[in-house]
Amino acid sequence: MTILCYGDSNTFGYDPRSFLGDRYDLPWPEALAARTGCQVRNNGSCGRRVPVRETAAPGDADCILVMLGTNDLLSGDAPRSIAERMERFLSGSDRSRILLISPPHLCRGEWVPDNEPILRSKSLAGEYQAVAERLGIRFVDAGEWGIPLCCDGVHFTEEGHRLFAEHLAQELQNPVAI
Repeated sequence: MTILCYGDSNTFGYDPRSFLGDRYDLPWPEALAARTGCQVRNNGSCGRRVPVRETAAPGDADCILVMLGTNDLLSGDAPRSIAERMERFLSGSDRSRILLISPPHLCRGEWVPDNEPILRSKSLAGEYQAVAERLGIRFVDAGEWGIPLCCDGVHFTEEGHRLFAEHLAQELQNPVAI
């Protein structure tokens, strides 16, 4: 099975401790490949947001994991607005292959100085779940997984990448998996 992971810097594997935009040695997509034996393509890009304009979601894989929204939240976007853009983004795709992932909740840190973005990140999951129900696609709330974040309050730690891959592997083994 071929899995495409489409997301932002957490999918890319950005290491916030680096000054040059380095990646962790084993970001979650690569850890998922090692755990499942599937061919996994990492299409993570730092700073990526849910598209504002009509654009086609990536579609050249057996399974497409989509996790976006963190950069939108950091920019001050409302969860409902983010979810509406996500629905437009995914609506033209082959929905039978998509797993929509609500990102882990933000926490206090260098990039998250107050509680407002944290509260918005917690409500994004409900908005995404409603999108998934309307589109008939799979959904998982990674905010329930307790993924440890770095001191910036946004990016996964190395252990966070390992745990994220572990949870996703279990999700993909679920009988209703894609």
